[in-house]
Amino acid sequence: MKKDFRTVALIGRFQTAAVGESLRDIADFLGSRNVEVLFDEGTAASIGFGEASGAPIERLGHEADLAITVGGDGTMLGVARLMAPYGVPVVGINHGRLGFITDIPLAGWRPALDSILNGKFDSEERSLLTSRVLRDHEAIWHELSLNDVVVSRSSRSGMIELQVEVDDQYMYTQRGDGLIIATPTGSTAYSLSANGPILHPLLRGLVLVPVAPQTLSNRPISLPDDVKIVVRVVGGREPRVACDMQVFTDLQVGDDIIIERAPFTARLLHPPGYSYFATLRGKLNWQELPHSLQRREPER
Repeated sequence: MKKDFRTVALIGRFQTAAVGESLRDIADFLGSRNVEVLFDEGTAASIGFGEASGAPIERLGHEADLAITVGGDGTMLGVARLMAPYGVPVVGINHGRLGFITDIPLAGWRPALDSILNGKFDSEERSLLTSRVLRDHEAIWHELSLNDVVVSRSSRSGMIELQVEVDDQYMYTQRGDGLIIATPTGSTAYSLSANGPILHPLLRGLVLVPVAPQTLSNRPISLPDDVKIVVRVVGGREPRVACDMQVFTDLQVGDDIIIERAPFTARLLHPPGYSYFATLRGKLNWQELPHSLQRREPER
């Protein structure tokens, strides 16, 4: 991976007015380091440059050495999906609330970016999922997911009935509010709230988590991530499928949703000292040992 980041795509949650000032500060900082800054159209408009000053995603993907997002996890998810096919690594500055994957706090962005621009960072590759909807054997929709694929009922309807196959083997038919197919990254998102397990992001696996199943014996199950999962809508009114809870399409009874691992990964960069377990402790309020009892490094 490149460690000389000369062109950086800067993308913010432009719907939030307070992000604009941070974006301008970061752009000025990057300029002082002789780094060329490219904005997407929405970000350029939000900080007063106008949409014409922004670049389309294709240009960002082809020209940027690094993408920096300013916002919450939702912003990071959207940008990571867009940049992953181009192999552009992504850094997340948290201007939101939760921040599982936007791990750089807003107050600490300057030293964090300084380290990363100096080539000092930790790198991770996170798996993504591709989803295709087949209707009468014809593909009518496709999308990428970094967190999860969710097949669910409408809020105005009753239960949905889904049939699941894994690598062409029948698994089960379930009735409930829906089904989550989550990556390790997404195991701390909607999947976690539905009592799914946490998967370490380096684990090559997926987890299927029923949402409010009619039969309580329908439990979450972990699978290897190289399988092909087919979810067929057997019954229910107004079903739909969502990728990362950001992009949706309506479904019909008889539709098949085919879910597979994407042929590329999302690259996430973290400043030195990043710890996945520290993130879990902070976000999930896990208990910490008193400092005096914490493990100490052996003397050299």
